Amino acid sequence: MAEDEVVELCRDLIRIDSTNAGDNAGPGERAAAEYVAEKLAEVGLEATILESDDRRANVVARIEGTDPGRDALLLHGHLDVVPFDAGDWRHHPLSAEVADGCVWGRGAVDMKDMDAMILAVVRQRLREGRRPGRDVVLMFTADEEAGGEYGAKFLVEEHPELFEGVTEAIGEVGGFSVSIGEDHRLYLIEAAEKGMAWMRVTANGRAGHGSMLNLDNAVTELADAVARVGRYEWPVRLTPTMSRFLEEIGGGDPEAAIAKLGPVARMLGAGLRNTVNPTMLEAGYKANVVPQTASATIDGRFLPGFEEEFFATVDELLGPNVTREFVQHQVALEFGFEGPLVTAMVEALLAEDPAGRAVPYTMSGGTDLKSFSRLGIRGYGFAPLKLPADLDFSGMFHGVDERVPVDSLRFGVRVLDRFLDHC
Repeated sequence: MAEDEVVELCRDLIRIDSTNAGDNAGPGERAAAEYVAEKLAEVGLEATILESDDRRANVVARIEGTDPGRDALLLHGHLDVVPFDAGDWRHHPLSAEVADGCVWGRGAVDMKDMDAMILAVVRQRLREGRRPGRDVVLMFTADEEAGGEYGAKFLVEEHPELFEGVTEAIGEVGGFSVSIGEDHRLYLIEAAEKGMAWMRVTANGRAGHGSMLNLDNAVTELADAVARVGRYEWPVRLTPTMSRFLEEIGGGDPEAAIAKLGPVARMLGAGLRNTVNPTMLEAGYKANVVPQTASATIDGRFLPGFEEEFFATVDELLGPNVTREFVQHQVALEFGFEGPLVTAMVEALLAEDPAGRAVPYTMSGGTDLKSFSRLGIRGYGFAPLKLPADLDFSGMFHGVDERVPVDSLRFGVRVLDRFLDHC
């Protein structure tokens, strides 16, 4: 049964090294894709593996629903994970150890847990001959962690026929619980995600000897600009999704209300404002040489409806002597928290946890949904997990000692199965 095998599926996937440093030089997703396709083939579902480059593999399969006249649903997860330094971990990130009631490893929450839950539910339903009411397209993608060039973007641009009839989607990051007191939980469903602007910013100056006066120093110009951007306090901007979220948790001062939610406030608080974080610096080639150029990479995220304000502010902070260019630029998304798909998600959660309450939120990062939305697909983050109150779940994403509770995986399987009965 799905609950019995989801843990081993998750462990198998974690053990497959699919790290993605963003340079297209890693192991790729081919081995993970072959594993997924094999598990689907075992229950009679033929999957297609599509490579966008050497070993950059995506898996696609379609389950026919009982009502061919209905629009199709996309169920998606990515197979790549971010890099790690194994020396920092309590358990090796590719060992998939089960300890303290959790499966440990890179990808345990981002997002081989959801991949495993999808596989487990689909395998059980196909073994039992239980078809969904509508066609369900399964998509396991490459390269999500680096913007999706070899994954979702490739599939949308080169294979749009795979999405025939698809109007809605679910994927990461949502459906997980946040405890409020001892007996109540919020289940956060992603109904919006911020836009992404990874930018390289560059200052030009006059090269020269490090011992001489130089009032046109590119490093100094860049350092000042990066400091202004990094220290800027962006104002609160309430989008419809976060306004609804605040209403659900009691309203009041937005920052104070979110601060009460514990560690997850880091992620939720970013949904209240645009953000920019400097992440990389590059300049110079010798201690006594003033370089002609200096550059930095900054990670900008803008709220739905506030892109124009975001870039105007960034340009003002950078100043006239620093230029910027995009490394990645992707849209912000926001969908209403209503309709049959939302109802199916909420009811599936509450059937398994009557003390819970489902609320929409804005994700601080981005997902493959940005690419899928270009085809008119409306989507949500829904990878359901009932979590222990003391687990810093948001800290698991790209963090050290990433892990997912075994009981949470089993809970997610039950919720997804109910969801597919009524979506």
